[in-house]
Amino acid sequence: MTLTLIQDAEEGLKLNPQQASNNDQPITNRGADGSAIRSEQSQVAYVPAGTGQAYKSPIDQVTVLLTGEQTGGSIFMAEAIVPPGCGNPPHVHARENETFYVQQGTLTIQVGDETLNALPGDVVQLPRNVVHSFKNTGNVNAKVLVVAEPAGLEKFFEEAFYPATDWPDAMPPMNDAFMT
Repeated sequence: MTLTLIQDAEEGLKLNPQQASNNDQPITNRGADGSAIRSEQSQVAYVPAGTGQAYKSPIDQVTVLLTGEQTGGSIFMAEAIVPPGCGNPPHVHARENETFYVQQGTLTIQVGDETLNALPGDVVQLPRNVVHSFKNTGNVNAKVLVVAEPAGLEKFFEEAFYPATDWPDAMPPMNDAFMT
């Protein structure tokens, strides 16, 4: 039997009883420390604009949008604001894949021996265990959506960065001019 595209789509949306009962089952994922995190697959996370916890460092500001607790350990999502000339040193994530979606500005990403110049609308996905770094090589703040999978990277920002409300506004960004 041949179906039209619409019929194919409608047929694909129908659940058999076994699939329906599986969708109601809790999902178990692993937290950053390896402990089990249980969540409901149908859990909805809503974060109104401007309500995520914001953290600052000398190189950027990160606003947490989704945590492992909200996503059952599946992803961490944040918005990063990187001032011109700022960026991070080469590093490796041993447990997370990391994805950048550039919303504003220019982000030069070094991945191993390859240099990528990401512009607004570009997406860069980095697998775990790959040495990488990034730097805002433009003249405006780079605004980047960052997704790490699995979740857990949010713990780094909580421990290594300052809450944005505690950060002195007079602290200059740590860019090339600051370092010379």
